[in-house]
Amino acid sequence: MKKGDFIWVGSLIAIILLLVVPSTHKVFISATASHPYFVGFLKFAILATMGELLAGRIVGGNYKKHNGLIAKACVWGFLGIVITLIFNIYAAGVIAAQGKGLLLSGAPILFAFFTSAIMNLSFAPTMMAFHRFTDTFIDMKYEGKNPNISSVAKTIDWDSFVSFVIVKTIPLFWIPAHTITFLLPAEYRVLAAAFLSIALGAILAFAKRK
Repeated sequence: MKKGDFIWVGSLIAIILLLVVPSTHKVFISATASHPYFVGFLKFAILATMGELLAGRIVGGNYKKHNGLIAKACVWGFLGIVITLIFNIYAAGVIAAQGKGLLLSGAPILFAFFTSAIMNLSFAPTMMAFHRFTDTFIDMKYEGKNPNISSVAKTIDWDSFVSFVIVKTIPLFWIPAHTITFLLPAEYRVLAAAFLSIALGAILAFAKRK
């Protein structure tokens, strides 16, 4: 293990301790309830960026601090705000649909699966494409280029994005992972989502480097 590995793992352990130690756990739950968007921004800005750094370590062999890291973290933070809202919208929507007999009901696993599947099949592709676009825009900007919508769209490997990120990771990873997430009590879903954001950052960064 390299020095960077110890720093990365140490940072993750510190975050876990903040979430599981009773006193700080209560503060986190309280802050999430009182300031959901702010906490959503922070958790994704930090943890998804850690995922990107991990992907760089796996692919390139080191934790490379690249230009635009802060800008990319801010994009992740924005997505954290959006995801905080989306989780609630889809959960409430599935409950309403089940109440009207539009979806099977009667067991928690059905609620969790339908929420995860519908969210990942409708919202996730758009969110991941938005991230890929902004990520590529930031890279091109810091490479000294003058990116615009057309040049960024042409630079992105959409074939790889669709064949790997959409076709493979959504059914094989995200739907099962979020099904488990939505089986948890509502107050703990945010914790699960926070750690899944590490995987999200790693998957999207890894896919981009393939």
